[in-house]
Formats: sequence, C-alpha cells, structure tokens
Amino acid sequence: MGIYDVPANYTIEEVAEKLKTEIQQPEFVPYVKTGVHTERAPQREDWFYVRMGSILYRAYKLGTIGTEELRSYYGGRKNRGVKREHHYKASGKVIRSAVQALEKAGYLEKSKPKGRKITVKGFKLLNESSKLAVKNIEAGKYNKKEKKHDIDDKKKKEVHDALKGQEQKKDNKKEQSKKPQKKEGDQ
Repeated sequence: MGIYDVPANYTIEEVAEKLKTEIQQPEFVPYVKTGVHTERAPQREDWFYVRMGSILYRAYKLGTIGTEELRSYYGGRKNRGVKREHHYKASGKVIRSAVQALEKAGYLEKSKPKGRKITVKGFKLLNESSKLAVKNIEAGKYNKKEKKHDIDDKKKKEVHDALKGQEQKKDNKKEQSKKPQKKEGDQ
C-alpha cells in the first residue's frame, strides 16, 4: 500500500498521533485562530499536530512548498456581513511554526532556490502512517461513529409531544371561552 492508496485524512491522523510524541507544540497554540477568516479558535485540542501532518502530506504531494503557498491553501472565505465574501490567507505564524518544527525534527529540509521539501525520514513517516491507517481501516477504527439519529429522534418526539400537549391545552381554553356562559337569570 502506498500513500496515495489510503484516504489522506486517515494518513494525516496517523501522522498527527506520531508527531504528538515527538514534537512539542508552541505555547501560543491554545489561544490563536488559524486565520483572520475564522471566527473562533479550533475546537480540537490537537489541531496543531493535524496541521503539521497535513503540511507534511502537502510537501510530499507538491514536492516543494512555501509558507505563502500554504497560507493560501489553508485560508478561506471571511464572512463580512452583507458585503461579499473574500478569500483571506491563513495565519503565517502558525504555518511558519509548524514548518520550522517539522524541519527541526528532520521531516522537512530547505530546498533551493526557495521553499522546503520532504526528507527521507518524512517520507518514511508518511509511508508507515499510511500502512498503519490501512490496518486500522480493516480493524474498523475509522468506521463512522454511531449516529445520533436515535437520540435525536427521541428528543424530537418528546418535544413534539410536549408541543402537542400545549396546543391541546390552548384549544381546551378556547373551547371553554366560546361556550355560552349561563347567566343567573337564565335557566
């Protein structure tokens, strides 16, 4: 099995797991957004390692990579209210930090005239991770998580029943108010 024979997200997940043991993430990671186009910081705690795995995969796929190219790739559209959306680049600091950490660990190296390319060590990591991903796929690790449809259906039914009960109460009150009330003199 080669790297391209496995879905990229599974390979990147395995690379991220491996990088967690080898590389320490910078101190600023829990507090930053991935770019100006995002509204919040990532919800996932290990997002920096996943980003490093993705950068390593991009380096393998493209050959030579640069920070600006990666900023464009990881960027996105910014919601500007009623104005048109525009594409904004991702945070350069995050990408530079990830690339420098991968270079320090020996997975990337500088290439001439510009950019960085994957090393033999980086290629081996990707290859081993793709093989591990295949084993995990066969073992069922990546099966889709149990859907919450059953829970959601129960909640929907409870809410529906509660609303129906409220409507019936309102209808009963309306019927009572529409009934002619007997006056004291009427029999």
